[in-house]
Amino acid sequence: MTVEGCMFDFSGTLMRIEPVTNWLRAVLTDVGIAATDAEIEEYAARLDRCGAQPGGSDPTALPSRLSRLWDERDLSASAHRATYTALAREADLPWGRAVYDALYTRHMTADAWRPYPDTSEVLDELHGRGIPVAVVSNIGWDLRPVLKAHGIAEPVKEFVLSYEHGLRKPDPGLFRIACDTLGLAPEVVLMVGDDRHADTGALALGCPVHLVDHLPVHARPASLRPVLDLVRQGDTDHQHRRPRSGPGEA
Repeated sequence: MTVEGCMFDFSGTLMRIEPVTNWLRAVLTDVGIAATDAEIEEYAARLDRCGAQPGGSDPTALPSRLSRLWDERDLSASAHRATYTALAREADLPWGRAVYDALYTRHMTADAWRPYPDTSEVLDELHGRGIPVAVVSNIGWDLRPVLKAHGIAEPVKEFVLSYEHGLRKPDPGLFRIACDTLGLAPEVVLMVGDDRHADTGALALGCPVHLVDHLPVHARPASLRPVLDLVRQGDTDHQHRRPRSGPGEA
């Protein structure tokens, strides 16, 4: 099967959020709060356990009163903010409400994200070959400025973001929108992602799927490069059509 277009997930696929300790340290610096390294380590670990960082770890134990918010977090900007500020409050930080708001704001900035080492190379090469690309993400805010700031937005033809459509992966409807905006049949659009549940929703439409591991930037230097081989070869082998086991994020 010829691959004529590509869809990419954002978080954990094209880019990775900064470590939680960096996230908290940067916010405390911005708001003028002094904290020791030990305090930052302690409260960053709490935030991580609570799943308070968008793009970071899921909650280790989600309070039942937040379960509905969690399930709907990517369906609107307001739900996304409400979910993650509520999770941050579960960490019981000692610095006041302003820090919770600042943490949420920080994660939407370009400084909070790093592209994987091969992201720019792969997107530029696909663009050069005339392969249209869409970013399909479960998210509650506009990621376009982040990609632009890192110089990787130009090769992306379309952005299909869950909060703009009221749909979230693995709902096939979100992938259908992406294929339609690319003007291509699903069968010729490769979905590239890191979440074995969310991103394999594209299989329901007949899209081939290539999965990468959700790892820190330094630990995953070249997982996107096989996409170029798939496009070059004009087909996808059997292993790329099947979801692989393992953890991941949307």
